[in-house]
Amino acid sequence: MSLQEEIEKRASTIYKESFQMSIGELINLYRDDEMDIHPEFQRLFRWNDYQKTKFIESILLNIPIPPIFVSQNEEGVWDVIDGVQRLSTIFQFVGVLKDENGSCVQPLKLLKTDYLPSLQDVEWKSENVNYCFTREQQLVFKRSRIDIIIMKKESDPNAKYELFQRLNTGGSQLSDQEVRNCLILMANKDFYKLLIELDSYQNYKNCLPITDRKTDERYTLELLLKLIIAEYIDWNSINSYSDLYELLNKETLLLCDKQLNYDDIKDKFIKTFGLLDSIFGEDTFRRFNGTKHIGPVLSSAFQAIAVGVYHSIESILEKKDKENWLKEKINSVYENDSFKTNSLQGVKPITRYKDLSLFSINYFKL
Repeated sequence: MSLQEEIEKRASTIYKESFQMSIGELINLYRDDEMDIHPEFQRLFRWNDYQKTKFIESILLNIPIPPIFVSQNEEGVWDVIDGVQRLSTIFQFVGVLKDENGSCVQPLKLLKTDYLPSLQDVEWKSENVNYCFTREQQLVFKRSRIDIIIMKKESDPNAKYELFQRLNTGGSQLSDQEVRNCLILMANKDFYKLLIELDSYQNYKNCLPITDRKTDERYTLELLLKLIIAEYIDWNSINSYSDLYELLNKETLLLCDKQLNYDDIKDKFIKTFGLLDSIFGEDTFRRFNGTKHIGPVLSSAFQAIAVGVYHSIESILEKKDKENWLKEKINSVYENDSFKTNSLQGVKPITRYKDLSLFSINYFKL
């Protein structure tokens, strides 16, 4: 297939239309539950009150703002792909924003800016007339128009996820895993809730003493996904991925579509990290030098240990001497040729992920 044929084939699977809508119309869509802005995203998108104020100021000053991207589902409801924070700011300012539990969010109180210092403490509605929008200002604000780009329901079902990734990576403040979390929320909220529940399991956290920065970037969630993906992936398909980032994104979406037994995943996970924590605690994924565990948590050690133990946990728990057996096996991992080879610099991340996962499954198999 030629380049032009590939372009025409892909372009023909995306249907979109563009037009402008007033802020008042967008508010009505949100109130009528005809728009999903994913309130769960608010934990990931980090605008502070000053950033929100600057956005409101841009609307008031008629400064151009980027378009909002939405996709239309089978019921006609709009799923916001890009523009969650902008829309949330508008809805919070006018007092209609709800959190993920359906409770009203505290309305936004603006701050002063260089151009509009009188915005300090101004609200959409206030008992103090000196600190609220006038009726005229409210009407002008609601009549302001925003560009909307709609991906229609006839489009390729995966197109909205691809668009979200492209709009929220490269210069974004979100980490790769935070973008991935948003994709999971858009695709399968129940799977996302499972991941969050597992990630908060205390024995799991005990085994992964990591920096605050990595915690903020949801590093433990990425490790968790790597563990679950390794249990379900078709390793023959790995050559279709150009890098580990693509593999994790696409395999995650495949997991969202699978009919997984969440109770079974949770049971195996709890047993796995309950056992690992009881034996090693925070040393579970630190290198063993022959005498003691040293250094930081190693992602390669996580893959070489957690995947295999999780895969064979039921058999391991049946062993009478399971603690001593597992301790010896894990301490010996670091001298294994497969582990040492895949811990070297220069090994492709996608190759390391596959080889360490398969090594781990075979290494801990009984």
